[in-house]
Amino acid sequence: MAQNNLDTKTLENWLWEAACKIRGPIDAPKYKDYILPLIFLKRLSDVFEDELNELSEKFGSFETAEDFIKSDHQLVRFYLPPEARWSEVAKKTTNVGEYLTDAVRTIARYNPKLQGVIDIVDFNATAGGQRIISDDVLVALIDVLGRHRLGLKDVDPDILGRAYEYLLRKFAEGSGQSAGEFYTPGEVAILMSKILDPKPGDEVYDPCCGSGGLLIKTHLRFKEKYGDDRTKYSLKFYGQEILHSTYAMAKMNIFIHVMEAQIALGDTMNRPAFLTDEGSLKKFDLVTANPMWNQTFAQSVYENDPYNRFVFGYPPSNSADWGWIQHMFASLKNDGKMALVIDTGAVSRGSGNVGKNRERDIRKEFVEKDLVESVLLLPENLFYNTSAPGVIIVINKSKPAQRQDQILLINASKLYEKGRPKNFLPDESVERIAEIYLNWKEEEGISKIISKEEAAKNDYNLSPSRYVAQNGEDETLPLEDAVVQLKEAEEERKEADEKLEIILKEMGLWN
Repeated sequence: MAQNNLDTKTLENWLWEAACKIRGPIDAPKYKDYILPLIFLKRLSDVFEDELNELSEKFGSFETAEDFIKSDHQLVRFYLPPEARWSEVAKKTTNVGEYLTDAVRTIARYNPKLQGVIDIVDFNATAGGQRIISDDVLVALIDVLGRHRLGLKDVDPDILGRAYEYLLRKFAEGSGQSAGEFYTPGEVAILMSKILDPKPGDEVYDPCCGSGGLLIKTHLRFKEKYGDDRTKYSLKFYGQEILHSTYAMAKMNIFIHVMEAQIALGDTMNRPAFLTDEGSLKKFDLVTANPMWNQTFAQSVYENDPYNRFVFGYPPSNSADWGWIQHMFASLKNDGKMALVIDTGAVSRGSGNVGKNRERDIRKEFVEKDLVESVLLLPENLFYNTSAPGVIIVINKSKPAQRQDQILLINASKLYEKGRPKNFLPDESVERIAEIYLNWKEEEGISKIISKEEAAKNDYNLSPSRYVAQNGEDETLPLEDAVVQLKEAEEERKEADEKLEIILKEMGLWN
């Protein structure tokens, strides 16, 4: 039965109950692909019904309103033909999978914005000759989702958005390694939005946007600060995502939050989507991201880059961390700021090495040009695809005068609470960290402001734990960082061998 003004907890419990209807038959990483489009369909249908009822009052009858909408789809947010509406879907007891698949594909045909978003799942799909989700399970799922309305007056977009994010977190808990493809913990995203502190009119970009969480938290931070004041120019959002199913999640998430955003599908590192008319990278006020850590790219990606992104040096093939950072930096306006989450090794690998080290040398360029504003060490076991801690790196092309030639290092490794299955940053920790950054202050055992010279003395090691020690911290090099450094050393040795071979051949000393 319809219930007005659904609160967050009711909504979360209801949607999770619906998700549980299909948890048994499907692997955890996959069942989100079925439940999320159905929740989205329910929202679309209930909103369309609300709009149809409003127009019925305006035009005098339901039939007249229906005729007007049919001839002019601009009268509604999204047009749903009668057979694709929830009221019709809910009547089906046979051939449900086939009917649902036809319904979402029909909606996508009528609404080009939803193509490749709502219509990418086949509810009738089989595996090994068996239906992945039986009609009986779909009927039970539709029945649970039919208990409440998700119309404009039933649930606030932000509350529905929070429930959608809650589901993403629950899916991440069951997805293991693959969770990192689509989900950044909500409290980390909130902290980053406070650090970026968006202003009216800002353009915000995420080059590997996953399900859109970082962009959405930036949007919510802006609303929290400025409200719905129409005199303030709202933000413009841009994101790119390489995985089609995750791209679809991002688009649905954006629509549910009633945001204006351009989300592109594609490989950012090889084919960035947002370009100027001249073919160079579009520039943004703010960039936010959580790229895959230690990603592998061939050297040719850096060497043959047509966008002039990697001006500070080519990262090693086995860790694209500083490749992503340079892409983001190249996407910033002259007074822009960026914040990204990356593995801790990105701020320390190579420091203390004799001779050259690619990551250390790139890091040195950023420090010497006074671009690194802050590095923030997060607690371990926050992220769903790794137990390793991460760092937030803040890079600012236009540091305020009092911050110039300085770097604020924040060690937040102990500011967590234990959770199941993951640790989390409580609200008070998020506020405390944000306040330290925004007020640029030192706090005993938590933060320290260092000069560029001090960073240079430490061979450009920017790990907060090196400067802000806490009891029980282990300075042992993590295994994954040791592997990255070993592979880079092997790469450098191979390069040196090839150069030596050329020289010896020229001297006639090589057979």
